[in-house]
Amino acid sequence: MSSVPSPIPQFKAPPPPARKLYFYRMQPTDISDVLAIENDVYPFPWTRGNFLDSINSGYETWILRDGTGALSGYFLLMLSVDDAHLLNITVHRDLQGQGIGILLLDKAKAIAQEKKLEAVLLEVRPSNTRAEKIYRQYGFSRIGVRKGYYPAPNNQREDALVMKLAL
Repeated sequence: MSSVPSPIPQFKAPPPPARKLYFYRMQPTDISDVLAIENDVYPFPWTRGNFLDSINSGYETWILRDGTGALSGYFLLMLSVDDAHLLNITVHRDLQGQGIGILLLDKAKAIAQEKKLEAVLLEVRPSNTRAEKIYRQYGFSRIGVRKGYYPAPNNQREDALVMKLAL
């Protein structure tokens, strides 16, 4: 009788528990955490004043924190008569590609739908192909271009693609 080695069973470690994430209204006390992400992710970040103005103007300003209180992402949504304008949506650099951006978009969309608005609009840099792809997959379509909308290196300007999600 020859002995045939039996395979050693391979045990996979259980997947890490899903992180619990919680939405909160952005408060002035959150802005330091928001700015840390903003300054890390963007070459031309919003300022403390931009965020404070948005909060004080009554915009839909939301943050997403995990169970430890760490900030995962945020968005700012300006509501108008017919539509909502997504002014800023950002995910912590280390958490990008994990679906957090979709959670933020879902929340923004739900707010617009709750207010019975017709669409969500946003601008995105043509150079930000990753974000544009996410928006297209989510259902946004390109409806125009704003020439020279964004600051760019060397005192240049970059166009913005205007995108719309019909609700």
